[in-house]
Amino acid sequence: MLIPNDTLVLVGDGRKALFLRNRGGAGHPELVTEAVMEQDNPATREQGTDRPGRYSGPDGVSKSAVEETDWHQQAEDRFATEVADALYRKSHDQNFQRLIVVAPPRTLGTMRTAFRKEVAQKITAEIPKDLTSHPVPEIARFLEMEKE
Repeated sequence: MLIPNDTLVLVGDGRKALFLRNRGGAGHPELVTEAVMEQDNPATREQGTDRPGRYSGPDGVSKSAVEETDWHQQAEDRFATEVADALYRKSHDQNFQRLIVVAPPRTLGTMRTAFRKEVAQKITAEIPKDLTSHPVPEIARFLEMEKE
């Protein structure tokens, strides 16, 4: 994949987002970290301790269980929306003209629905991978090898 100079690359998941800028040429990306957003998101078992709910059936005798709320996933979805809002603010400040988004499929889907038109028009590639735990030079090598 050719990444033009000055392209903004977002590498994120539900807990961390890296805003990287390509300062190298299109054939030789040199990603530089501009900003990092992080969220402390403990496991669901640490966030909610209630038992799953139950409700009575229509006959008043039978009972059914209600699935327990996944607080961890809700926090990850909320964080993905916050990242989309941060991109909107950057776009409004004329901070980027091209954007590449790298995120796990579920996070990418959440972000995609939260992106405003102004941001969505600037996306040149979406890559459904989780690369947030990789060092920046390794992310650059991965993107260089990625096919569109």
